[in-house]
Amino acid sequence: MRKGILSLVAVSAAAALTLTACGGDSDDEGGSGSGAIKGKVGVILPDTVSSTRYESFDRPYLEQAFKAAGVQYDIQNAEGSTQRFQTIADQMITSGVTILVVDGIDSNSAAAVQRKAQQRGVKTIDYDRLTLGGVSDYYVSFDNVKVGEELGKGLQKCLGDKAANIVYLNGAPTDNNATLFAKGAHNILDPVTKYKKVAEQAVPDWKAEKAATIFEQMWTEQRGKIDGVLAANDGVGNAAVSIIKKNGQGGKVAVTGQDATLQGLQNILDGTQCMTVYKPVKEEAEAAAKLAVALLKGEKAETNGTTNDATGKRDVPSVLLTPIGITKENIKRVVDDGFVKAEELCKGDYAAKCKAAGIQ
Repeated sequence: MRKGILSLVAVSAAAALTLTACGGDSDDEGGSGSGAIKGKVGVILPDTVSSTRYESFDRPYLEQAFKAAGVQYDIQNAEGSTQRFQTIADQMITSGVTILVVDGIDSNSAAAVQRKAQQRGVKTIDYDRLTLGGVSDYYVSFDNVKVGEELGKGLQKCLGDKAANIVYLNGAPTDNNATLFAKGAHNILDPVTKYKKVAEQAVPDWKAEKAATIFEQMWTEQRGKIDGVLAANDGVGNAAVSIIKKNGQGGKVAVTGQDATLQGLQNILDGTQCMTVYKPVKEEAEAAAKLAVALLKGEKAETNGTTNDATGKRDVPSVLLTPIGITKENIKRVVDDGFVKAEELCKGDYAAKCKAAGIQ
């Protein structure tokens, strides 16, 4: 059923990256390791709005991996601007970056950056999102169809076998990952004959305020007769939760999410969101760093699958990681991994709820 991703054996944390210690300094634009390995890696992250993960987790984990490998690096964030994304790339290439790791805002601007890099002899790695029509040497991400399938399984578990009206709040239409999330969710939910899809819409730029407006329109059109919301991430899910609460139905509608954010996890403890998809970012960052180091050394990196780029008519060598569905039953896993701190999750009214979920 899948045409987008051929996923083989999942990459475990133990196989992600074995590195030797080496010091390094950092500054506002990323920093540099000691340079034990020749060359420099540039990383462009997409924004700080669609998810808190990029600055809270991706940046520090990437810095940690590059420093440990003795690799010079520069990590910057495009702040949601394709123009800034391209400007950062130009500056990095001019400054002597030899490997460019990109998490594109959209495929068109990211592909343009990759082609320019290729012309200058700079190799590229797609990080988290595949650049359709791009020329990246590798792609590292979670199996995004499986992410969608985890969303679908989660919603199905929350709804059970009863008849239900469901709506889809998909991610940005310019984000290939969002397309794959939706594909995976439909793989699971479409065959369930008791479920009726009553609305589906993409959320521009993943913005929560737009998601709230879209969902409120859905709610009005359906006269509140919505039993489940397949929300593509926690921000979108929380937007739906806010409208559901506004209509006095908090906790009575099953809502999904993704990224295991603090807000999403607290919603799960509250019972207003039934699940989220946890993607251990540390594994992803370490896998990307491992690929970059291999390219710096002129080596062929280890992969565990390929990802089809239909636009570019090519299969991209890939490292595809396995996502984890999180409910109240296994929410402790996210805390145990250090992804979210117990003292932050369990503040105030959440202390008792954390204790009930086995979190101390």
